[in-house]
Amino acid sequence: MEIILKPVGHVRSELKAPSLVASSSDIKLKKNFDQTRKEAREIRTLISELIINPGLDGILDGLEDFSHILVLYWPHLVPPEGRTLTKVHPIGRKDLPLVGVFSTCSPARPNPILVTAVRLLERNENVLKVQGLEAIDGSPIIDLKPYVPSYYSAEEVELSEWMMRINKEISEA
Repeated sequence: MEIILKPVGHVRSELKAPSLVASSSDIKLKKNFDQTRKEAREIRTLISELIINPGLDGILDGLEDFSHILVLYWPHLVPPEGRTLTKVHPIGRKDLPLVGVFSTCSPARPNPILVTAVRLLERNENVLKVQGLEAIDGSPIIDLKPYVPSYYSAEEVELSEWMMRINKEISEA
């Protein structure tokens, strides 16, 4: 079965290039990990705009009543060979285990649909201003959803040891 998605808009952001590069064999960081940690912290405060396509009248009505939204987007700069990966070293680090791509947040995946929960700062007609979006400028927006904690939250969440290590290293930097 073939699925055809049509973008509902695009991202306008200061982020112009991805921090990870995908090849046919793995992913790698474009910069060293210390610089990547710094950028990850800066993204939490980054302001971006979501430009919704004209002709979708009314599609955003009521969304401004939410403090946070989920942005589903397509990482358009992942090359086709990066979409064939089934195993990667998380964030390209060889000191972390080689794992299945579905156990990572990597943009290099068969269907590179990414999601980020962001703070919705304001709406001006077909433009949403958000904080904390890690999408690259020009990324096609696939969908938007209100973030509803009671619907999306999970209890007793467990993470892999390597993911806890990454989270700790980023937060301590």
